[in-house]
Amino acid sequence: MAACLKRFVEATPDRTALVDVHGSRTFAELDERVNRLISALRAAGVRNGDTVAVLCGNRNELFELTLAGMHASLLLVPVNWHWVADEVAYVLDDADATAVVVEGRFAEVAAAALTMADNRCPVRVVIGPDEAAVDLDGAVAFEDLVRSGDPAEPDAQATGGPMFYTSGTTGRPKGVRGGLSRLGEDPALWELVAGSFCGMLGLPEAGVTLLEGPAYHSAQWVFSVFPLVGMGSTLVMRHRFDPAETLELIDRCAVTNVHLVPTQFVRMLKLPDDVRSRFDGSSLETVLHGAAPCPPEVKRAMLEWWGPVVGEYYGGTEAGFLTLCTGAEWLERPGSIGRETAMSEVAVLREDGTTASPGESGQIWFRSRVGADFEYHNAPDKTAAAHRGDGWGTLGDVGYLDEDGYLYLSDRKIDMIISGGVNIYPAEIEGVLVTHPAVADAAVFGVPDEEFGEQVKAAVELAEGVAPSDDLEAQLIAHCREHLAGYKAPKSVDVLDALPRQPTGKLFKRLLRDPYWESAGRTI
Repeated sequence: MAACLKRFVEATPDRTALVDVHGSRTFAELDERVNRLISALRAAGVRNGDTVAVLCGNRNELFELTLAGMHASLLLVPVNWHWVADEVAYVLDDADATAVVVEGRFAEVAAAALTMADNRCPVRVVIGPDEAAVDLDGAVAFEDLVRSGDPAEPDAQATGGPMFYTSGTTGRPKGVRGGLSRLGEDPALWELVAGSFCGMLGLPEAGVTLLEGPAYHSAQWVFSVFPLVGMGSTLVMRHRFDPAETLELIDRCAVTNVHLVPTQFVRMLKLPDDVRSRFDGSSLETVLHGAAPCPPEVKRAMLEWWGPVVGEYYGGTEAGFLTLCTGAEWLERPGSIGRETAMSEVAVLREDGTTASPGESGQIWFRSRVGADFEYHNAPDKTAAAHRGDGWGTLGDVGYLDEDGYLYLSDRKIDMIISGGVNIYPAEIEGVLVTHPAVADAAVFGVPDEEFGEQVKAAVELAEGVAPSDDLEAQLIAHCREHLAGYKAPKSVDVLDALPRQPTGKLFKRLLRDPYWESAGRTI
């Protein structure tokens, strides 16, 4: 058996482990398929320590492959399926992937990426019912791969884990290797880590987890995989979020825990009264939200509707969960994102490195209590810039602690846009805009959006002789969509005579951003 599944297979082999729109797997079936995958991947030439890139939506096969990697000491790279071929090609090269596993619906993008990448990815696998019709040179069908493997317990089981790519401030995403990326250790480590996480959140044994966000996000991955291997939770998943279906699934499947982002709250709150009134929700024990600031009126409305099960966390791919705030705590301290967890230390420091007083804003720093740390793959300078020695790291956010140790965000990395819980870095978009012949200079920033929290706004300085027009705005947005994932494209473009830059070239982006936030009642 796969080490992390053993106790669930022995105790409840017929209990459902995974459920997607295509079918389900019991724990016994899941264990056998994981065993076969490990055997088949090894036979194909994938060795301990190799990297496997996965371009796949939320479906059972993604988690079968994830568990295989976690037991065969593989570094799994979940690739954002919104990305265009150029972005995928960059990750295949940067991660030095030995294998690439692609869901059929994304095979066209993957095929284009493989022609652009220097890395040929010798092992190629395609998932999906349409896999036989997909032309991905040299690829084997996922089900054929599984059938070819040995169902016996794999030998030399050792920990593997994910490396998530986050959008980079220098125009390219960077892989984050942290505590989840440990290779070659005893698989019992996963049971310990996952069990501690579930205990910290109060997740029930043999509960039901609902996945309603892309598992290429670290929070969604952790909140799905850890209950599965730590508590034997059934994982119910959907590829895309539908607010009415989510309510129906929670009741029909007796969901006990779910991770959501504020945008999803907004969409559920906007459902017709008759749809909302049919929702029971009594099975819910833990509802966590994070990834983006939640407007206070939205948070209060969710607490009134779903009750104190709605909690919040602060953290990131690099840091994990740093603070937790229960619903009751938030009502006592509106706006707080909670106190540090048992696994993390949190400090707010002034620019000179001294500790800020309660209520005084400064940069937020964190340190693991269990010795975990992070680095940016192939980016030592960026890794060094996010550390200050003795294991302390930062996400670049600004906030303050109150006298009782509750953390509040007062600002964050000035450039980063968080739209619908997704981090978007303007430098990447600016780099595309300035390649358009009509653009002399470009700035990208976030402006308020009622549903998504923020939306992407661009301001451009036009090349000499170019006149502004609605058609030009559409062309610039289309230009971004051609070279970047759609969610990164600006929703609108302002034309300015000149962007506010210093003689040194530094852009006063706050001068562009602030007027849009003056009447928003918030700054992030």
